[in-house]
Amino acid sequence: MNAQCRKNNKQMAKREHDFVDTVWSYYREHKRAALPWRKSKKPYCILVSEIMLQQTQVDRVIPKYQAFLKQFPTVQKLAAAPLSDVLILWQGLGYNRRAKLLHQCAQVVVHTHKGRFPRDFEALKALPGVGPYTAGAICAFAYNQAVPLIETNIRTVFIHHFFHDKTDVSDAALVRYIALTMDHKNPREWYWALMDYGSYLKKTVGNLNVKSKHYVKQSKFQGSDRQIRGAIVRALSEDPVLSRHKLHSLLTQFEDIRIDAQLHLLESEGLIQKTKQSFSLAT
Repeated sequence: MNAQCRKNNKQMAKREHDFVDTVWSYYREHKRAALPWRKSKKPYCILVSEIMLQQTQVDRVIPKYQAFLKQFPTVQKLAAAPLSDVLILWQGLGYNRRAKLLHQCAQVVVHTHKGRFPRDFEALKALPGVGPYTAGAICAFAYNQAVPLIETNIRTVFIHHFFHDKTDVSDAALVRYIALTMDHKNPREWYWALMDYGSYLKKTVGNLNVKSKHYVKQSKFQGSDRQIRGAIVRALSEDPVLSRHKLHSLLTQFEDIRIDAQLHLLESEGLIQKTKQSFSLAT
């Protein structure tokens, strides 16, 4: 190894060391210890929190998370509940398909895995609604396993410190630094620290995720099909059986043809069911 290579490696090591110090220093002063899901190491609780937190702000999730675990305290209770009960409790979080996948996941854990969550990343990833991030989150937060984990706050941190002047940054490039700076003795708390620091950075330096190769701008909600879907499920949560005519009269801000299209999609996805000309939440 020539002198320049040794110098570069030494500088890299110092940069990584300083980075770790920065993250831990922030965490010691500002950690969000009151977040309810951080008080549990149960994979079920971690799963519920992670599914709820997808594209939803923390402040909105906290009361829903607490209410959800009060009504469905175990994976067995959730698996045995009618889907309609889950959808009713889910109102206010949006993206109702997440509730259905969470319900399906609970049923698979109970019926296929005898009520025990897998400890293996690949086995977790095979569960309904559990992608690479959620599988990694369960490994890290429930089992304290040192697996690569990337979400919006973590991505913000590593782009800010190691790719500040770059664009189109891939997650594969970030994983190298995530692995190099990993706390293998306590990955659970290290990821908490990264997330808390990333939340702070997003408020102070902006959303650096726009520099990510994987960044997708969220579509406008107002007037969207997503808004119609949410309005239909909310209406059926408040009144268990509604005719097509009644739904049209309740959702007058939308065209009837668009309402009918979303009714068809919701039925095909198993979120609602139809009897003659009436609709209700799937059971």
